[in-house]
Amino acid sequence: MSVQKSLFRFLPVFFILGIILLDGCKSKKIPKESPAFTVIETAKSYRGTPYKYGGTTRAGMDCSALVFHSYYAVGINLPRRSEDQSKLGLKVNQNDLQPGDLLFFATGKKKNAVTHSGIVTEVAKDDIRFIHASTSLGVTEDFLSSKYWSEAFLFAKRILED
Repeated sequence: MSVQKSLFRFLPVFFILGIILLDGCKSKKIPKESPAFTVIETAKSYRGTPYKYGGTTRAGMDCSALVFHSYYAVGINLPRRSEDQSKLGLKVNQNDLQPGDLLFFATGKKKNAVTHSGIVTEVAKDDIRFIHASTSLGVTEDFLSSKYWSEAFLFAKRILED
């Protein structure tokens, strides 16, 4: 049997392996019926809103207001401050994050004090994307793997049930 025929015999196997590998690399879609979908879509509707400390409207908002409004869209009334929001829900390991989970950060002088929050929007094999209200960019999305956010990251919480 020629080498060409031998390789051709394994072509279906290579094709199936390729599909499996590619599927493992892409992020999973969230069903539209899921509360996480509504939370994330609500948060994304605020993209471009400028940052305003203590702000709660599209004219300007802070990170905890973004989380508050996004969860309120599914009937969950969270506290207004990131520090208070961080006391609710179940702690989640970074490897087990799902869209809709909350991320908490220490961006101030105190290394372990919650001062910032965001909502996971996408979980891929190699990174976590989240939406938050940045002091410099307003409501925007970033990656947890970036140097700044990975160093400021404290922990994650799950408010939504599966």
